[in-house]
Amino acid sequence: MVSMELNELTAQEKEVIINKGTERRFVGEYVKMKDTGVYVCKQCNTPLYTSDQKFESTCGWPAFDDEIPGAIKQTPDSDGMRTEITCAKCSGHLGHIFKDEHETPKNIRHCVNSISLKFVPGK
Repeated sequence: MVSMELNELTAQEKEVIINKGTERRFVGEYVKMKDTGVYVCKQCNTPLYTSDQKFESTCGWPAFDDEIPGAIKQTPDSDGMRTEITCAKCSGHLGHIFKDEHETPKNIRHCVNSISLKFVPGK
């Protein structure tokens, strides 16, 4: 088994990333972010999304219409109603994915907790 270096998380970050909690709507630092760069997993620093994939949504959490290939794992929730998204490398909880809402041409929304992400500015 390959060992993985993980970042130390605060209690609030653990509640969302490890315990699959949800941060409150409209409080996350990346909800309105429009800067150019890459969003990486807060727990393991794996690149997950680019700023080009982010779009303005009224859901209250950062929204993306695509992911960096191979970065995200999708798993049906136990309630059968939603699909959870996690980091493919460390399994940290990111949020949920929704389809057929017609908010973007790709017709998909990754609804991600800001607290699960870290933004790396760049081109």
